[in-house]
Amino acid sequence: MHQASARQSSHTSNAITHPHWLPICQRSDLVSNSGVCALWGDTSSEKTDYLAKPERKGIALFFLPGQERQLYAVDNWDPIAQAGIISRGIIAELDGELTIASPLYKHHFRLEDGVCMEDGNIQLATYPLAFNGNTVYIGCDK
Repeated sequence: MHQASARQSSHTSNAITHPHWLPICQRSDLVSNSGVCALWGDTSSEKTDYLAKPERKGIALFFLPGQERQLYAVDNWDPIAQAGIISRGIIAELDGELTIASPLYKHHFRLEDGVCMEDGNIQLATYPLAFNGNTVYIGCDK
């Protein structure tokens, strides 16, 4: 997917501007007003260390149709609960911010930047997402 030619669907009007975009799932994989977990990362078998596991991680994807910004992506790993559960959290507005409440300890992470509302020293990584037709793309640095 090239930066100059890719555009988001009519649901949003911003152009895809991140340097590298990779498909992560289809629109039909998303659940409205909820989260899903997508496995993302290096699955190549070109590694010389056969004992090394592929570098893959869970990314929590949130689809909020009807909002100005419809797609959010954060790490699925909850650093407080030490579990891959963020995608199962509840989307809520807290102090005027869209957040995801962790299902175990109920701490809230802002969807915009991943910062924990209860402890600003804790933050989830965030990733840009965009629709291109029915495919969801994630921005990456590779």
